[in-house]
Amino acid sequence: MKAIIIDDERLARQELKSLLANHKDIEIIAECADAIDAKLKINELKPDIIFCDIQMPGKTGLELVEEISGTVDVIFVTAYDEHAIKAFELNAFDYLLKPVQPERLAETIKKLAVKETATKPDITTPLTESDTIFIKDGEKCWFVKLSDIRLFESEGNYVRVYFDSFKPLILRSLNSLETRLNEKQFFRASRKHILNFSYIDSVESWFNGGLNVKLKDGKEVEVSRRQAVKLKDIKSL
Repeated sequence: MKAIIIDDERLARQELKSLLANHKDIEIIAECADAIDAKLKINELKPDIIFCDIQMPGKTGLELVEEISGTVDVIFVTAYDEHAIKAFELNAFDYLLKPVQPERLAETIKKLAVKETATKPDITTPLTESDTIFIKDGEKCWFVKLSDIRLFESEGNYVRVYFDSFKPLILRSLNSLETRLNEKQFFRASRKHILNFSYIDSVESWFNGGLNVKLKDGKEVEVSRRQAVKLKDIKSL
């Protein structure tokens, strides 16, 4: 879990960093001395957790948390207990008093780990054609029904996803996608392509025993000889 420490006192940051070094699940990706810098770092680095002091020059930690996305877990670390009610009104994950006790910190990390396990998506569960998946390419995002995707095409470390008039790139391997797709709906045509059977328009014999598949959008996909044999076996009576 990626974490940012936010505290205007350098020694306090160092002490907490030393305590967290004993917890290998936590990776400190940044330290900030004020709320302005912290907000920039949070938006840029997208941490899973922030350990945030409350009393700081300028904006307080409470004001910072009111301004940031609710997707990050907030653990307030402060010398004052009078802000606890407000902190939990802001849905803080926990509230630690300075000096932080190792045992108390360990309890918090354990609760974080339990939450992480409970909310982590199961990326091994096979998808069905009725499932809707989230796709993000740069600043553009889509929720796409799997049955609407006609082709996955490998491009280096990325895969281009064809649906409607869109062709976004996602950071995935074709192999990892193949393990989650229903082979009755999607077919691995070659090292570069996985196609949706529903979008096949025509098939013709090709060189060296392969096949040439034309999709309904006009795109042509070559099926290797080995996969052509498999395709015939799957679709034969």
